[in-house]
Amino acid sequence: MNGFELHLWRHPRLRGADGLCIGALDWPVDPRRARRLARRIARHAAAAGIAREIATSPLARCRAVARHLRTLGWRMRVDERLRELDFGRWHARRWSEIPPSQIAAWEADFLHYRPGGGESLASLRARLLDYVAAATSGDAPPLAITHAGCIAALATLHLDRPDAAHWPAAPPPGAYARLIVPVRLHAHAPDAVAPTRASSTKPRTS
Repeated sequence: MNGFELHLWRHPRLRGADGLCIGALDWPVDPRRARRLARRIARHAAAAGIAREIATSPLARCRAVARHLRTLGWRMRVDERLRELDFGRWHARRWSEIPPSQIAAWEADFLHYRPGGGESLASLRARLLDYVAAATSGDAPPLAITHAGCIAALATLHLDRPDAAHWPAAPPPGAYARLIVPVRLHAHAPDAVAPTRASSTKPRTS
């Protein structure tokens, strides 16, 4: 294999968040779901021979899983770069209540528009590319718990200008995605990231 593997997991299903824009908000997750996902990750890592160290988004729904892994003897590293997209004023609103004109404006400038005045996809991609560069150099764990928008952004780093029409579909909560990153990765060359497989989503989910 001529590349570096990233092993990504989406956090468990959130409680009471159906139809809402959650993004970078902290939101409760069922502790039992977090514990079950931690056990699945531990089994996967053991079978794949992956070191018992995990990076996690700072948001509680990801840290809850990582904390269970820590009780199993894992090392846990909180990484701000793995935080979900910030939707600004859209946070906690129903997607159906966001003005269609604002959604259309985002889709028209998918990479640089800041939904709700929050963060652009370009910014999200930049910090995730920085995480990938750190992982390939050994400065960040290759196994991470993160969000649907982050997984999609990582899966499309090889695209110069991703668009809304071709953004990957959402992975289920708790889903696993494996990406292969070429060893020639350079921090300023997003086209050097070429995923071979990923389960991802529009950044509207969490």
